[in-house]
Amino acid sequence: MYELVQAVLNSDEKTALRHLVSELSASGKRYFLRNEILQAFADYCHQSQKPAYFFHSSSLGKFIHYAHEILLEDDNTWFLLRPRIASQEVWRLSANMSSFEQMTPQALLDACDRFVNRDQPQLLEIDFRPFYQGFPSIDDPRNIGQGLAFLNRYLCSQIAIDRKYWLEVLFDALRRLRYNGIPLLTSDRIRSGIHLCQQIKQAVKFIGERHPEEPYEKFRDELQALGLEPGWGNTASRVRETLELFDRLLDAPEPPILEAFVSRVPAVFRVVLVSIHGWISQDDVLGRPETMGQVAYVLEQARNLENKLREEIKLAGLDLLGIQPQVVILTRLIPNCEGTHCDLRLEKLEGTENGWILRVPFREFNPQVTQNWISKFEIWPYLETFAIDAEKEILAQLGGRPDLIIGNYSDGNLVAFLLTQRLKVTLCNIAHSLEKPKYLFSNLYWQELEEQYHFSAQFTADLINMNAADFIITSSYHEIVGTPDSLGQYESYKHFTMPQLYHVVDGINLFSPKFNLVPPGVDENIFFPYNQLENRDESLRTTINELLFSREHPQILGHLDDPNKRPICAVAHMTPVKNLSGLAECFGQSQALQQHCNLILVTNKLHEAEATKPEEAEEIQRIHNIINQYNLHGKIRWVGMRLPKMDLGEVYRVIADRQGLFVHFARFEAFGRTILEAMSCGLPAFATEFGGSAELIEGIEGEENGFHINPTDLEGTTKRILDFIDHCDTNPEHWQEISERMIRRVHNRYNWQLHTKQLLLLSKIYRFWDFVTQENQEPLLRYVETLYHLVFKPRAEKILEQHMQR
Repeated sequence: MYELVQAVLNSDEKTALRHLVSELSASGKRYFLRNEILQAFADYCHQSQKPAYFFHSSSLGKFIHYAHEILLEDDNTWFLLRPRIASQEVWRLSANMSSFEQMTPQALLDACDRFVNRDQPQLLEIDFRPFYQGFPSIDDPRNIGQGLAFLNRYLCSQIAIDRKYWLEVLFDALRRLRYNGIPLLTSDRIRSGIHLCQQIKQAVKFIGERHPEEPYEKFRDELQALGLEPGWGNTASRVRETLELFDRLLDAPEPPILEAFVSRVPAVFRVVLVSIHGWISQDDVLGRPETMGQVAYVLEQARNLENKLREEIKLAGLDLLGIQPQVVILTRLIPNCEGTHCDLRLEKLEGTENGWILRVPFREFNPQVTQNWISKFEIWPYLETFAIDAEKEILAQLGGRPDLIIGNYSDGNLVAFLLTQRLKVTLCNIAHSLEKPKYLFSNLYWQELEEQYHFSAQFTADLINMNAADFIITSSYHEIVGTPDSLGQYESYKHFTMPQLYHVVDGINLFSPKFNLVPPGVDENIFFPYNQLENRDESLRTTINELLFSREHPQILGHLDDPNKRPICAVAHMTPVKNLSGLAECFGQSQALQQHCNLILVTNKLHEAEATKPEEAEEIQRIHNIINQYNLHGKIRWVGMRLPKMDLGEVYRVIADRQGLFVHFARFEAFGRTILEAMSCGLPAFATEFGGSAELIEGIEGEENGFHINPTDLEGTTKRILDFIDHCDTNPEHWQEISERMIRRVHNRYNWQLHTKQLLLLSKIYRFWDFVTQENQEPLLRYVETLYHLVFKPRAEKILEQHMQR
């Protein structure tokens, strides 16, 4: 970057930079984000009649394209540059352009505080960087999110360097494996790693003489005489394969061998999934709109985990010992449950033999608050006591400590952190959607937003959670580090200020191997392809057809003049970020779209009186206004009712029957569960390019970015959809081709079988890694605990003070 800066300063482009800064200053604004910076530079190039190459290829052009933020002060101009993904640099340009120097993140954070007139000397600085030094770290940003592969390569290289040492480490880890005190894999008869190798070689020779399908129980006594306990396999061939994998691992340590062996180690039997703020039940009681996607994710993950654990236990031969998997979803019990099951302590998880929803109530502080559902923004004061009470309930329900705790969202991750600190088990963090990048300048103006959102508690909790986790699961690469044009959700925690509270100098190591990309799946029993006619319910099909195209109901708006037009469907909750009003306006502005298509909106609300938040009411009213403004009557159907999951699956299939398409027009989408569901049913899906959802449809077999849309560019979105429709009209087979590609994409990459297999492998590898590095992790955990007690708890207590006055 230094060379690029010098190239600008030592050429005529220095004058162009001066003019650009002058024009930014003349705008009256002082803080500019990437899109504003690029637009201002484009305007300057146009007004100055610069040649076409100047915008992209000149030294200044390259410099400006690296700029993600610009802050103007009287004496200086500050630039936050991002020369590559996951790498940020701060540069300061003096007013007279006599100096252009690289600065520390702290200097920019001070400037940001001055910008909001809240600068304060001697502010707390949070810096996690020292705690990651000395640990292996990923080098190439393209490999961020592939922590498992990195650790496998690293561990194999270490084994190759010092086999004798690592043999003893592996032996020590294996001999600690127990289930309710029952030894697994090895017994006390084996005294060392070398002894284990000798016994394994004897066992391989012994097993080789038996029939491959001979059940384990027939030769169990002979293996136990060698010091090998149950867990190696359920048949002779399975046992032999597992023993040989261990033998090969030491002879020729390679990542595929290590992964194959570890995947067979019986180390996970009891799992707790934590999703706190409630409204978790079945029978389509899926959270409230702010958490519905997370709840659906957790329920499906729990079901598939229990099934996968049962399969692994059987393959390991441990069902003979009566070992059963146990999966528990930990959430809060809500006394005023509005007719749902959320006031039941225990609820059996459908589709499992031993999966449960365990509900623990909040302590009563103020019953007017704690007996009711509490928003994710206000839940913070109750989490510590909840974790204390939940620990007892978990141990009683499981009959012992869990092997893995998985946190979900900021509050669930904080409770998971508190539980793992006490229970000393492996911690997995799943953020789903971090709030900080969703609310522009939410950290700078946290004090103004505090009464409504309490970001000071949430952002502090996020820092604690992501750094305390043994491993982090994300649904997309974008979630971690974004794209060349935008910051990732986790990356937004790298450097930031909370004026007059603290500065985050280094909030997270993005190159840490703790990050792993493990996308979720789709319930293929519900969201199956439209052309699987044998699985469809004809009665339901007829009902949904009537619902979408003809039925009259107080919760349905609109009569279609021509129901046979190609339908454009959108399914989303009524929140501004989902931007259904933007899609309605895009449709309203295009006569061509109206000529070819009908717009079908499926939401949870239709009338302004149904809104529970002011922003919901505004979005509902805006859609009504757009319908009237563009006279969309006869061209739009708006279904404003909550549909069961089975009905929703048929909604997608009915739209597909008519060769329709799905449009997700959100301003930002962390992942996009509804996009996957629509694709799984066979609908061609257009999705916002802002967020992780863009990865779902990236490069659909030759359609390079053809289904990405920019919700701020209505004309561009219209053109992209019309191009697809025109292609379908001229080539009737094109719709089916794209439909099949969408189905294959979901089936091959986004399924729960792959997800749970990878999740359990991660838990075993990181459990071993934590065992190896336990002493080195201790300082980091002490630092995290300090932040919890000295920063988070005082912020949470302020929220409790407010609640006690209600």
